[in-house]
Amino acid sequence: MKTVYTAVALVRGGRDGSVASDDGALTLELRRPEATCGTRGATNPEQLFAAAYAASFETAMHEIANLVHKQLEDAQVRALVSLNLTDDKKYVLGIELRGRVAGFSREETYALMHAAHAVCPYSNATRENIEVTIVAESASEGEKA
Repeated sequence: MKTVYTAVALVRGGRDGSVASDDGALTLELRRPEATCGTRGATNPEQLFAAAYAASFETAMHEIANLVHKQLEDAQVRALVSLNLTDDKKYVLGIELRGRVAGFSREETYALMHAAHAVCPYSNATRENIEVTIVAESASEGEKA
């Protein structure tokens, strides 16, 4: 295996601390979500994971589309990352990926998302570890993906 890129981030203070990348491009305060007795005003690890997964997944959609000589002019992926508590008091994540592509039907979008799910690095990392649900929306279903 060949390493293509390594991201480095340093966290101090856990969910109520801060995070910074080694290159200075990312510097954020962290807070627990309000639902877990936290406060507003800063991001949390689930939001960061949702942002990273959605960005990676949409990129995978573009790569798959390029392989079949289709251009995605307006694609959107919304990642919903849930922090869940099991009956035996373990925290686990659940993920729903909602996608929309202008000019694609819901069925075409789902097929594209399914193919992207096979190659996305975040999908590969979560496979068989985290439940991931894929939802395709038609481009006419409002402004939000």
